[in-house]
Amino acid sequence: MLPSLLAAFAHPDDESLLAGGLLAQHHAAGARTAVVTANWASESRRAPELADSLAVLGAGRPRLLGCNDARNPEAAPGRPRLVDAPLDEVVGRLVAHIRDPRPDIVVGHDALGQLTGHPDHVRTHQITLLAVAAADLAHLRPDAGPPWQPAALYAATHPESGVGLLRPLLEGVGKSILAVPDSYVTTSVDVTLWADTKWAAVLAHRGEVARERPLPGVLARLPEADRTRIIQTEHFTRLTPGPAEGDPGQLTT
Repeated sequence: MLPSLLAAFAHPDDESLLAGGLLAQHHAAGARTAVVTANWASESRRAPELADSLAVLGAGRPRLLGCNDARNPEAAPGRPRLVDAPLDEVVGRLVAHIRDPRPDIVVGHDALGQLTGHPDHVRTHQITLLAVAAADLAHLRPDAGPPWQPAALYAATHPESGVGLLRPLLEGVGKSILAVPDSYVTTSVDVTLWADTKWAAVLAHRGEVARERPLPGVLARLPEADRTRIIQTEHFTRLTPGPAEGDPGQLTT
C-alpha cells in the first residue's frame, strides 16, 4: 500500500496538472487521496469541473477554502482574495482538512509558485507550510478533530532540465518561466501508466481547456506524443522533514 495523500493547491486544475499522475497512482494502489483547493467558491462555474476532475482521479469530494483569486474576481465574489485573507484564518481552515483524512503525505506548490509565479500559488505554498506544522497542535482549531502530523510535505516543482517543451509553449502565450535547479528536486515520479487518467482529469476542467493562455488549453492544442512527454513525469521536493528511507512519507519513484 502506498502512503495516503492530501494535495493542497491554489486553483481548480492545479491538482491535475501538477500531481494528477501521483494522485491516480496512489488511488489505484488503494491509498486514500484528497485535494484541497484554496480559491474559487463552491457555487462558482469551476466547482463542478473540479468535482469531475477529482472523480477521474479518485480523490473524493472537492474541499474548497473558498477564497477569491488574486487576478479573477469571479472566483468568489464578495470574499477576500487569498493573498489578502487573514493568515491565521486560512491556515486554520487548511489544518481542519489535514486532520480529516489524516494523510501520510501532503503535496503542495513550491516557493516559486510553479513556473509562472502566480501569487496565489506562492501564498498557498506559505499557507501549506504553516498548516502542516500546526496540524499537530491541539490548541489550534480544537473543533477540527484530533491533532495529526503528516509524515512529510512535498512541493510539486519544475527542474530546469525538465521544462523542455513547456518553455516555448508558455513563452508563446506571454508567460514567464520560473524553474528550480535540478539539485532542488528530491523525487521524480514516472506517471506514464497513469498519463491517460491524468489527461482525462485535466480535460474535466473544460473552461480552461477552451481558453488559449491557460496550460490546459495550451496542452490540448499539442500533438498527443508531445503532450504525453510533458505530463508523464512529475517532480517534487521533500520539504519537511528531510528524506529518510523506508518511512511513511517517502514517495515511490
